[in-house]
Amino acid sequence: MAKRDYYEVLGVDKSASADEIKKAYRKKAIQYHPDRNPGDKAAEEKFKEAAEAYDVLSNPDKRQRYDQFGHAGVSGAAGNGGPYGGFGEGMSMDDIFSMFGDIFGGHGGFGGFGSSGRSTSSGARRYRGSDLRVKVKLTLNEIANGVEKKFKLKKYVTCTHCHGSGSEDGQTETCPTCHGTGTVTRTQQTFLGMMQSQTTCPNCGGEGRIIKNRCKACGGDGIVQGEEIVSVKIPAGVMEGMQLSMNGKGNAGKRNGIAGDLLILIEEEPHAELTRDKNDLIYNLLLNFPTAALGGTVEIPTLDGKARVKIDAGTQPGKLLRLRGKGLPDINGYGRGDEIVNISVYVPETLNNAEREQLQKMNESPNFKPSNSIKEKIFKKFRSYFD
Repeated sequence: MAKRDYYEVLGVDKSASADEIKKAYRKKAIQYHPDRNPGDKAAEEKFKEAAEAYDVLSNPDKRQRYDQFGHAGVSGAAGNGGPYGGFGEGMSMDDIFSMFGDIFGGHGGFGGFGSSGRSTSSGARRYRGSDLRVKVKLTLNEIANGVEKKFKLKKYVTCTHCHGSGSEDGQTETCPTCHGTGTVTRTQQTFLGMMQSQTTCPNCGGEGRIIKNRCKACGGDGIVQGEEIVSVKIPAGVMEGMQLSMNGKGNAGKRNGIAGDLLILIEEEPHAELTRDKNDLIYNLLLNFPTAALGGTVEIPTLDGKARVKIDAGTQPGKLLRLRGKGLPDINGYGRGDEIVNISVYVPETLNNAEREQLQKMNESPNFKPSNSIKEKIFKKFRSYFD
């Protein structure tokens, strides 16, 4: 099953601060910790998932790579510390509280749980624009060297008439219902005592302010349909299916909210002669029988042009030649792959009389009869294809 987005797992925006990420993780850790959910496999999996997400998003370097390349950018980086991704092994509920502080605002224990209720962060709501997705097809040469691509995007942009405020005259008022907080607090009697809960203000939708005179150009949303040309630098070594991200290049958020992201999905165009295998390139070389028997030099394609390789006399089908460093660069900067030449030998399908006579004479020579050691060597290589 595909992994969920780490920001979605913790329930935070991509613009969330390190402190917001830590607070979000501690809530998930407390909610799904195995000590509170004994025998609940689903809760245990969610606990592991949250720990893995926090491991990446709490590390600035890992987070930067994740924001740009998604899960592929941190493959193998998260979840290396035990059954709960590096955070859960041997941890009790007290360990979590000592690490992050009390989820309910105190600094030790459950600090008023059951009486004051679960508090939430206050503050006016900011809308976030939706993400945009584009596909880009790249040749192997573009993947090898990196490339800059430009896209003309149809998207929501900030309304120039009201500068994104949504108000015709630029004026807004503090919401009289929530007094600018964006939330309303309700108190009710339960069997545990008086409980308080906070919900989004129904009058202003959580914004904290209301518009009386809506902008005629955008209808009060602060955004209109428009276009933008975006230039994207795609690094060398990207792979099919990898998704890059450009923060803030998606649809604009309503009323000066947070812009969404531009997600770029990588597609590879097939090469006429080379096949990709991770960072290596495969070239299937078909030799005629005389060249395989006598040896010589042949010309093969590479991403840099043509290269000449030596063929030893008596080269057998299935032999591999390796051209070091002629493959693709590793996206993490760990060198380059190789070009691997896979040799096959062409056996003529039709022969004229003269050719048939020559081959019949050769067939009588002991050099054309494979020894037992040669047979074993060839069959061993053949069997390895099925192992």
